[in-house]
Amino acid sequence: MTLDAVAAPPTAPVTAPPSAPARSDVEIRPLTEAGIPDWLRAMSAGFLNTPSVTEAEIEGRSTGIDLDRALGAYDNGRCVATYRTFDQELSLPGGGVLGSSAVTNVSVTATHRRRGLLSRLMTADLAAAKERGYALSTLIAAEYPIYGRFGFGPATRSAVWSVDLARTGLDGKAAGPRDGGRVDLVPLDEIRRIGPGLHARFFAAQPGATSRDDRWWDLETGLITIPSRQWKEPFWAAYHSADGELEGLIAYSSDQKWDDSKQPGGTVTVQQLFTVSPAAERALWEYVCSLDWATRVRTGERAPDSILPDLLPDPRAARIQVETDYLWVRILDVVRALEARSYEGEGALVLEVRDGLGLAGGRFLLEAGPQGGRCVPTDAPAELSLDVRELGACYLGDASPLRLAALGTVREERPGAAATADRLFRTARRPWCPDIF
Repeated sequence: MTLDAVAAPPTAPVTAPPSAPARSDVEIRPLTEAGIPDWLRAMSAGFLNTPSVTEAEIEGRSTGIDLDRALGAYDNGRCVATYRTFDQELSLPGGGVLGSSAVTNVSVTATHRRRGLLSRLMTADLAAAKERGYALSTLIAAEYPIYGRFGFGPATRSAVWSVDLARTGLDGKAAGPRDGGRVDLVPLDEIRRIGPGLHARFFAAQPGATSRDDRWWDLETGLITIPSRQWKEPFWAAYHSADGELEGLIAYSSDQKWDDSKQPGGTVTVQQLFTVSPAAERALWEYVCSLDWATRVRTGERAPDSILPDLLPDPRAARIQVETDYLWVRILDVVRALEARSYEGEGALVLEVRDGLGLAGGRFLLEAGPQGGRCVPTDAPAELSLDVRELGACYLGDASPLRLAALGTVREERPGAAATADRLFRTARRPWCPDIF
């Protein structure tokens, strides 16, 4: 997850403000193996976790850092800002996949904020990512105002529901799924074996989802532990269809609370739930919402248009507790990005894309349809003008060009162009990213 102490409006320039010029004596340089402890201490301080880090923390995190993709800012030899990227795949509308340079571990120590350090780190890395051949960069923003000025746009949203189990109307005496399938608890070693394959099927069908590597599974199944993550073994349950096909997995934990009269009042928290069929999603939600010794389920991060509430006899039992932006996308190559996805609508549009960093701007003709898109630079008159930030927000199909035009962040050069863009870019189901990074 990204973090920085600098908070500037989306329209602010990339350079540091005149009142606090960037200090030339702060050096930006690649991370070395010997410098990892100091780098991790700076990141921990930036996130306000702890002022020092343990050897166990250093050992657990070091194996996940690619030194060729990590930067630090150093003042008199002390690390005061951190920045790291890694290779990621992003699932696109229509089943396409595109590699992304994923940004994480971004921090600036409080003593060195507003000196332009983030700008130096970010602009250098985005240029390097484009040079490496990436068409996209992605991140999860800890603070909303920061990353728009570097061309990132909020491309997915996430919602967390709280379910009052007494109100759901579910039959707590049901013996299992009504479709002939079954739900079974699964041990961790089995999850490590069957989880990656099921997630690959889920990933292929869920726009906005990001890839999970072996380290992700090692962390989620306790093979690698990091003290600051406070890992506790969850319960895992699997749904198999009537013909024995694995179609869904859920991981959950319970706080095991009881009130003074010895009545259960605990909350079950869903940590993971991914499925490849509606039947699996229904069965696993009904299972977790029918557990004994709990009065509430907290769903974890879900798509804002999740079908969960309407799976319940009383949908009002599920209420959104949090809804917010989640995955942010930065387009680095307009042609490759727009040709990598497909479009539910069909038509053509000339886009004028502005990019303050000079990485992806230009005028492009997009000819799009369900079979894919063709995008080429053009000298034809622009029909819709937008910043690369808004293009990133629209890229996965969530943001509405019509709404952005009403807000004034997208400008029609031809009447009706925003409606055309809406028909092309929007998707019937909203994109969703389940993972934080």
